[in-house]
Amino acid sequence: MSDEQILDRIKRMIDEEHELRTSAEPGHAARVKAIEEELDVCWDLLRQRRAAREYGANPGEAHSRPVGEVEGYQQ
Repeated sequence: MSDEQILDRIKRMIDEEHELRTSAEPGHAARVKAIEEELDVCWDLLRQRRAAREYGANPGEAHSRPVGEVEGYQQ
């Protein structure tokens, strides 16, 4: 997956998240949480790819990490 594809996926998820949050219909909490987690995974992958490129490594070797691993990072 290229950086452009990852960014496109992120944009689509942000659009869906915004739509769900502004919807008058109840019951979207689970989907919003899933989108938030998936966004974190995508941003992590994009950061990995950019770091690899910056340090002369192959960005294609970056891989998506499990949600639990990404969500467990200390910031």
